[in-house]
Amino acid sequence: MAEAALRTVAPTGHEPEPEALFDDEFIAAGGHPTHVHTFHQFLHVPLGRIVVTALGRDHELSPSVALWIPAGIPHSARFDPDSLVVPETFEPELHHLPYSEVTSVNVSDAQRQLLLSRMRASEVTEEDPEVFAVLCSGHRDVLPLPQPTGRSASTVAGELMRNPGDPRTASEWAESLYTSSTSLRRAFRAETGLAFSEWRTRLRLNHSLQLLAAGHMVSTVAARVGFVSTNGYILAFRRYFGETPGAYVKRSATRTAA
Repeated sequence: MAEAALRTVAPTGHEPEPEALFDDEFIAAGGHPTHVHTFHQFLHVPLGRIVVTALGRDHELSPSVALWIPAGIPHSARFDPDSLVVPETFEPELHHLPYSEVTSVNVSDAQRQLLLSRMRASEVTEEDPEVFAVLCSGHRDVLPLPQPTGRSASTVAGELMRNPGDPRTASEWAESLYTSSTSLRRAFRAETGLAFSEWRTRLRLNHSLQLLAAGHMVSTVAARVGFVSTNGYILAFRRYFGETPGAYVKRSATRTAA
């Protein structure tokens, strides 16, 4: 992995300040100011949450959502006190990153196991092309989706991740788990920061990105991820992603071709 030297970036309209290095203790204190890397960086947060700001846009990272930051893009970060941040860095001369902008990606089980195993390893192979290829395989444009930790909420989350189209309501889930719907809803709110309905909508939209990328029709995608109507899916998609599924597919195709 490349040495994590940081260069400060002055506000727009000013000359950059002289190069400065920040030690790890400063960076871990809760974040770090705007800076630029000379290397590509992949950021994963197996515990907690961080927010990276780049080019006027916030990117929220969680255990299920990681971030690629291409070399040369100014960015800053804010860390929650209990966050564990796992960075992987790659030299642009050796690795061609498929993204030209800061890009959120889903973290698969395979990627998570790879990153955690590298944390535990006494010797880590630097600039490993196989690691780079695995980390580039995540799906982009995902919504942050914190994972619940309690028994009831995590059971529901696991079932929904396997089948996002499951139509059961919070009350029906609660009944199957011998708890109350109020307790289940409170658990989702306390453990993820999201209401149950919000969490499920984000999950369904994230899953729909994979189906759209596979070439399925919008109406088919809407039905498979659990939306009652195609119009409802399109409205939700536009609310969260700022464009319709059709426009997203066209933009993704253009971006891939580029």
